[in-house]
Amino acid sequence: MAPLLSGNDGRLLQHRSFVSFWLARTSSGFGFQMLSIIVGWQIYSQTHSAFWLGMIGLVQFFPSVILALPAGHIADQFDRRRVVMFGQVLEWSAIALLAWLTWKGDASVWVILSLIFIISSAKTLESPAMISMLPALVPTSILPRATAANAVSGQAAQIVGPALGGFLYAAGAEVVYAVTAGLYLLSLMLVLTLRYEQALPPRTPPTLSSLFAGVDFIRKRPDVLGVISLDLFAVLLGGATALLPIFAHDVLHTGPIGLGVLRSAPAVGALLMGFWLSHRTLKRNVGMIMFMSVAGFGVATLVFALSSWMWLSLLALFALGGCDMVSMVIRGSLVQLDTPDEMRGRVNAVNSIFINTSNQLGEFESGMLAAWLGAVPAAAIGGIGTLVVVALWMKWFPNLRKRQRLESGT
Repeated sequence: MAPLLSGNDGRLLQHRSFVSFWLARTSSGFGFQMLSIIVGWQIYSQTHSAFWLGMIGLVQFFPSVILALPAGHIADQFDRRRVVMFGQVLEWSAIALLAWLTWKGDASVWVILSLIFIISSAKTLESPAMISMLPALVPTSILPRATAANAVSGQAAQIVGPALGGFLYAAGAEVVYAVTAGLYLLSLMLVLTLRYEQALPPRTPPTLSSLFAGVDFIRKRPDVLGVISLDLFAVLLGGATALLPIFAHDVLHTGPIGLGVLRSAPAVGALLMGFWLSHRTLKRNVGMIMFMSVAGFGVATLVFALSSWMWLSLLALFALGGCDMVSMVIRGSLVQLDTPDEMRGRVNAVNSIFINTSNQLGEFESGMLAAWLGAVPAAAIGGIGTLVVVALWMKWFPNLRKRQRLESGT
């Protein structure tokens, strides 16, 4: 952990609240990834139905969209640390109940889905407050590195969490839930230790207009609008990873192990790039670097679509993950730095709606297009579409293209 957080000059590691924040995000991230994989296994083992697997996504999707704007408003009206703690207490309680009911043999499908709905609602409440807390924990000058280090923990959780959950599942689903509850409890204890380094923003009386103030703010800030909308359309069109089972079976002629390796490749690329970015601060041409990284994402998607060799497909997915990490760190840092602290909760809530919508609709778009044209043309069209989006956004948002530094006005 120390090399990751220290960088060249050790400044990240000197901020103890950030270290606690990073460990809390890592702990809850691993727990959530373990939870995600085990819930699917448990429900499928009871029902043997793809319909009920789809219901897991549905009960998570509705809270993430319906509650996002109120959650952002709450994050800007109350102490964000307490909001995060409240959300994690709800999540921990639901997970602990899942462990107990599974151990007793009373965890029916409807009970599991109901508790997943509670967990998703609590996570939606927690997320804008947690993201918006980060700029208050470190100086502005090292926020991009803090963002990269934070993203690394998320990628590590995506790689290791499901495998760890599957390993522990041999001892029973209740064991996985119990370990997950323990990880969330650890995260909660770490959040308790956080202390703000930057001044807290003033709180304004809640009104209906303030609820939608994040939408209005983004609409009036071309750079923020460009960043968020670029992410929306790039992810919407570049959803080739949703087609991995088809490519593994029909194109690359590999089995479940090969599919697992393919699924891990983007996360490995993102993880390694995140390590590098956590040691480096991007100081010049950040706008062009962001656009080129999204273009790289599109090129990698196109190469993957046209590849019939396992090694080339793995390299393409590896590059796809690395390019996505670069653009994600720049986008995330730029949105945080261009947004006043008193607005960050609401702006991050709108951003989360864009991200969740693009992920869900991107998988749907890829699946429908693949059903119509085939997996290879669908993925190739997605890669080409991403490149078209990059070209259009570079034309429509020239100031974003010319932007030199992450700090606003540069």
